[in-house]
Amino acid sequence: MNAGNKPQRPPARLEERTFLSLQKAADALGQQAEHLTRTAELTGTQYNVLRILRGAGPGGLACRGIGERLITHDPDITRLLDRMEKRGLITRERQKDDRRVVKTRITPRGLELLKPLDQPMRDLHKKQFRHMAGARLKTLYDLLEEVRAHEQQ
Repeated sequence: MNAGNKPQRPPARLEERTFLSLQKAADALGQQAEHLTRTAELTGTQYNVLRILRGAGPGGLACRGIGERLITHDPDITRLLDRMEKRGLITRERQKDDRRVVKTRITPRGLELLKPLDQPMRDLHKKQFRHMAGARLKTLYDLLEEVRAHEQQ
């Protein structure tokens, strides 16, 4: 027993420490981005949806396609899209050729909301990683992509 009368835990394994460090880093970086998106009265997930739809172009995407591209899993994407549609940021339209498919598209209002966030978000990401040399940042990116690719198998 230690001085606080608590049983001592064995030291965390490298895998556990790595996982926790990754989670903490992602949370810290994400909170900074979320603070920026709040200036446009958007959550991080709403901002992500708008970016996905802008990238999809005029064809839009089905709900499933949006969900697959989201950074974080959202189990209730339909309700999220409902709220965004009420704000006039997106439109949804059932397809005539396949009534099961509902295409979601970004509206001009959604595009206008994104535009002033583009450069500040780029600046934020640059600031978040400015302490890392380009080669180290590329290595970090490659390692994280390796982890993701393995987990998707």
